[in-house]
Amino acid sequence: MAEVPAAAYVPPPAYPAAAQPQHPPAAIPAQQPHPYPPPVPTVPPVPGAAAQDDLRLATGRRHLKAYQRGVDGAALSQLVVALPTAVISLFVVVFVGSLVNPLLGMVLPVLWLLSGPLVFHRTVEGAIARHLLGMRRATPAEAERLGAVWEEVTRRAGVDRLTYELWIQERAELNATAVAGHIVGVTRHAMDRLPNSRLAAVLAHELGHHVGGHTWAGMLVDWYALPARTAGRWIIAGLSFLFRSKNWAGIACGGCLSVTILQFLVFFTFMEGMWWLMLPVAAGPVLIAWLHRRAEFRADAYASGLGFGDELMEVLVEEHRARSMPGPFPQGMAPYGAPPHTPYAPPGPYVPAPEPARTKADRMMSKGAHTNFEARLSHLRRAMVDRNPRPGS
Repeated sequence: MAEVPAAAYVPPPAYPAAAQPQHPPAAIPAQQPHPYPPPVPTVPPVPGAAAQDDLRLATGRRHLKAYQRGVDGAALSQLVVALPTAVISLFVVVFVGSLVNPLLGMVLPVLWLLSGPLVFHRTVEGAIARHLLGMRRATPAEAERLGAVWEEVTRRAGVDRLTYELWIQERAELNATAVAGHIVGVTRHAMDRLPNSRLAAVLAHELGHHVGGHTWAGMLVDWYALPARTAGRWIIAGLSFLFRSKNWAGIACGGCLSVTILQFLVFFTFMEGMWWLMLPVAAGPVLIAWLHRRAEFRADAYASGLGFGDELMEVLVEEHRARSMPGPFPQGMAPYGAPPHTPYAPPGPYVPAPEPARTKADRMMSKGAHTNFEARLSHLRRAMVDRNPRPGS
């Protein structure tokens, strides 16, 4: 074999020719350590954005149910518990009408009794939603996004999607509101912050209120209890005005009226044997609050039955966290619309907002909200376990 001259020998390249650098590498400057990791790039939560389109479509076809809504135990119990208050409201309407005109005292109660079903008329219901609850109709962009989410929720439930209307409510809460028989109000905050999966969970919860009859039962209870509650507020306001007047005559009149009202209630309750009417009225607010809580449990279980249990649990946790931590997002909390289980770091050090002075009433309300949150979360977990039992159980 012929030998290659030393002058003609070329050593092989250390890298393939394609990877051979054309220019000498520049010196890489040392990077200064940053106190926080770089922020996670997220897509702004614009309606219809890809970051929010995370709703998993359930396979299979769901047929429409024969009955779109009904009355469950919580709704029926509300009507029964509110019946004594409605009787007192009827007395108030008769008394007020008789003061004006004896004929009006007979006609006005009939008109008032017949006015209850008017809240289910779409025109009246829309006026209530717009003027009393501060709702508005959705814009085309909002309607497009809500329509896609609502179609999936109603398809799983077997409910006609056109039975209900979706409105927008300008409130800073991750919540929705079911009104009477045909309106579901979604807050602007929920539209901006929640991805489609969690938004579907909120809508499924409100659909559970509609299907269970909680909305129309609550509307009738509030309407027929309005005269009695209004009269009670006027009496309390009048007594408070007399006691707050820095006048011995006003304070004496307030004391005499208080004693007179107390004697009338005792006489009417025990001497006249009307305890069956007065005792339920006194216990009515506590029972109604308990029934509202049961209705929330039923609606949570309904949403879990449609397959939105995990998403609804996340919404409850986020809402409770937002109420417990005032101010901007603290370090480590992901903003709504960010990928799940992704840590979020602010670009600068987090300075918590000064918490206002909390009164005793505020602390009691916060404790009650926390208790309600824990109860709903526990009940939702049980509903999810009942829906998806463990293997071998």
